[in-house]
Amino acid sequence: MDPRKMGRHNLSGMIPTSLDQLQLLKSLHLNHNKLLGELPLSLRNLTGLDILDLSYNNLSGQIPAWIGTAFPNLVILNLRSNMFSGRLPSLLSSLSCLHVLDLAQNNLMGEIPLTLVELKAMAQDHNMSISSLYDNRNSSRYEERLIVITKGLILEYNRTLSLVVSIDLSNNNLSGEFPEGITKLFGLVFLNLSMNHIIGRIPESISKLRQLSSLDLSSNKLFGSIPSSMSLLSSLGYLNLSNNNFSDKIPFIGQMSTFTESAFAGNPNLCGAPLVIKCQDEGTDKSVEDKIDTGFVDQWFYLSIGLGFAVGILVPYFVLAMRRSWCDAYFDFVDKIVKWLLFRKRVTYARNHAQRK
Repeated sequence: MDPRKMGRHNLSGMIPTSLDQLQLLKSLHLNHNKLLGELPLSLRNLTGLDILDLSYNNLSGQIPAWIGTAFPNLVILNLRSNMFSGRLPSLLSSLSCLHVLDLAQNNLMGEIPLTLVELKAMAQDHNMSISSLYDNRNSSRYEERLIVITKGLILEYNRTLSLVVSIDLSNNNLSGEFPEGITKLFGLVFLNLSMNHIIGRIPESISKLRQLSSLDLSSNKLFGSIPSSMSLLSSLGYLNLSNNNFSDKIPFIGQMSTFTESAFAGNPNLCGAPLVIKCQDEGTDKSVEDKIDTGFVDQWFYLSIGLGFAVGILVPYFVLAMRRSWCDAYFDFVDKIVKWLLFRKRVTYARNHAQRK
């Protein structure tokens, strides 16, 4: 049986120690079997491995520290969905060629090692090509494939495998502060730390992950404001910050304005779009704007009255001042009107006086 293709073969029992005889092996796929027990020490003799995929088994014990030093060319380490326990070994940072670290769905505990920032291949903006992961012996090409669970989907990569740079530590018992050093892994495309017990704030430096396509931090104990710098993550197509303790107004601008309410659900102290919960300052801002608008209208109203009054007085004055004949005729007319009004008043007074007698 080809050791590169031993996945999904219903294998059971312990990993055979005789595998260490295949020292020229480039990839080892034992995924989706029923293997159990701890990783045998003999595996570290496979120093030429590019890919180690032991996902979806019943393997247990701690992840051995020697993994970080035994495989200098390792590009993909997939131990997803086993029963590994204990802490993450800090020596994983010695895997300088690593592009994919998938340790999801185990029983790992403790803090995420600060040394993860030393994963050199993930820190590069333009990642090393791993498209040549195949066996050249006997002129037969073997093309690698990788299953990545992200954005709520199961995605398969083969020819575009070199584009995948991923860390998935989801569904464990990890704790401690959000590892700010992870924001120095500039080449990251997928980051999933969901379903753990991570606390702290998302650092403003998260904006440095310009290639990030998927970010899942849901179901942790993160708190504080969502940094506005996240709006600069122009490549971000999937975001899940649900079920945490975030607070204050969502920075619903830039790339952040492309996400729906579900990305922020389960944070009772969050407010603002796209949530239906409005922020208190939004109401205050609206009342202030209304006052400003009302004051502006009032100012124009009184100004228009003043201008109308001035025009009504000054225009006739200037017209009459320029035409002497018009001025004489105007005041003669006014005199006649005044005399007529006085005459009418006298007549009315005389009649009323006569009736009283």
